[in-house]
Amino acid sequence: MTLGVGGLGAYSLITEPALRRERVRLKDFVTGLGSAAGLYAIFQVGDRLARRMMPAGDREIAGIYELRGAAPRAAIATALGLVIGPGEELFWRGLVQRRLMRRFGRLRGTLLASSIYGGVHLVSENLTLTGAAATAGLFWGAVYAREDRVAPLIISHVAWDIWIFLIAPTVKVMPSSRRN
Repeated sequence: MTLGVGGLGAYSLITEPALRRERVRLKDFVTGLGSAAGLYAIFQVGDRLARRMMPAGDREIAGIYELRGAAPRAAIATALGLVIGPGEELFWRGLVQRRLMRRFGRLRGTLLASSIYGGVHLVSENLTLTGAAATAGLFWGAVYAREDRVAPLIISHVAWDIWIFLIAPTVKVMPSSRRN
């Protein structure tokens, strides 16, 4: 995943010159961290709904968190923070959504990009993950449509990924699945 998303992020930087010119501002941290907190609250509610409404929701959510044992936590945090979060935002919002908004307008472009982002997760065969990705994609897409900047989204995505996956998952993770 790190190589694939890193490649998409690099491709975005090469093909979309505006991404290379964007600089991080103090306001980006406020927007990024605030939106990460808002998305986390949405996921707390969504987690409970998925477990009640979807027969496999509990198992699928647990399966996502089992991936935490695939590598040391420091390695996962590094990949999420330096490659995966930034790469996804550079590609999905900075390249795909930006171009779709240019072509179809702000609202339609955002909805199309968010739908595609959620849709690519169907290959995981995890409906809960697909729904979660679609929700996060629409949320971050709306922030991008409002801000027209990718920096706050990178901050949001990185903070949210590390928080929900490593620090405060939406489920109680068994101690045996923890690695330092």
